[in-house]
Amino acid sequence: MTLTADLSLPRLTLVIGGARSGKTALAERLVRGTGLPLAALVTAELWDDEMRARAQAHRLARGPGWRLIEAPQDLPEAIGKLVPGGAVLIDCITLWLSNRMLADADLSLEREALLRALLHAPGPLVVVTNEVGLSIVPENALARRFRDEQGRVNQHLARQADLVLGVMAGLPFVLKGASPAGISA
Repeated sequence: MTLTADLSLPRLTLVIGGARSGKTALAERLVRGTGLPLAALVTAELWDDEMRARAQAHRLARGPGWRLIEAPQDLPEAIGKLVPGGAVLIDCITLWLSNRMLADADLSLEREALLRALLHAPGPLVVVTNEVGLSIVPENALARRFRDEQGRVNQHLARQADLVLGVMAGLPFVLKGASPAGISA
């Protein structure tokens, strides 16, 4: 996919896809294409060497010029502290939801706080999330609960977003809104 310089994005863009679909790479290109100052608001908990290596790979893929904001637990608060004038990548809702589930948080309150924060945040924001409902029904209650909660938060995010892009096999497709000028496969 190629993007033109100074890409005009709406206030809130949601990029959704499966694992290793290319969603983060697309989201990074969208944010970079705005020509605005760049920030990456990341949600990963770095519990082990494998997760640290993944985080490092993402930092290297983004390249220089990105301000890094770590918010594995307090994502709505971090969004509330964003200042106008830049473009922000939020990567990703799925890891944030996992973190909040493992912290035994009230997920409906957490979801509402996230949606409120996104509604009042300066844009453009590009939010990455996983589609986890296209596979088999998980074998255990925790995994089923996670799948259900992820589906709920994705539906709410999609309703609130101005633009929703799906990604499959590295190829973007528009699910909602108008495709920004300059996006091509």
